[in-house]
Amino acid sequence: MTKDFIYLASASPRRRELLEQIGVRFQVLPANVCEAYRAGEASETYVTRLAEAKAETVWSELSADRIRPVLAADTAVVLGSRIFGKPRDESEAMAMLAELSGCVHRVLTAVALRDQHGMSSALCSSEVAFRSSTDAERRAYCASGEPMDKAGAYGAQGLGAVFIEHITGSFSAIVGLPLAETAALLRRVNQPQWLYGNELRR
Repeated sequence: MTKDFIYLASASPRRRELLEQIGVRFQVLPANVCEAYRAGEASETYVTRLAEAKAETVWSELSADRIRPVLAADTAVVLGSRIFGKPRDESEAMAMLAELSGCVHRVLTAVALRDQHGMSSALCSSEVAFRSSTDAERRAYCASGEPMDKAGAYGAQGLGAVFIEHITGSFSAIVGLPLAETAALLRRVNQPQWLYGNELRR
């Protein structure tokens, strides 16, 4: 079996698709970490802390014969000083979408890479301008189920794109994994990209 692969500490299908897009071989080993926000914690610190915690958690569980770099990421939608994570239910998703309606918000995505040399991370900040939406539109969108596993209760790569008027920054970071920053981290550990025929994906 080839050693040209990494572990992805995420069950997100969007992050898997983005790694596949740039031809990175990987195996999925989801990390289970507490995503609670700490009082007074800056949003940039929050997403970076969680990305690093996910990578460290998976790294610490690897046996000596399974050591490979571990990649993790975390994304948060930020409006003013408020951090929007994944909605707990449809009511919270509706509330998030109502607050984002007609506003410009930030999307912060941190990516972390853990290997035998330690932890490296990068942070990507993008801006997303939402058009004004109606309650009926938001309710119909929530009925699709798409908002429920996404920070800020929307998917830029999916049905939620109809709310977006303008993006400044990295589209891939808004989806869940900043590819330029990810590629830079992988180059530091000589991890190949642009590979195909990935038999390790699952």
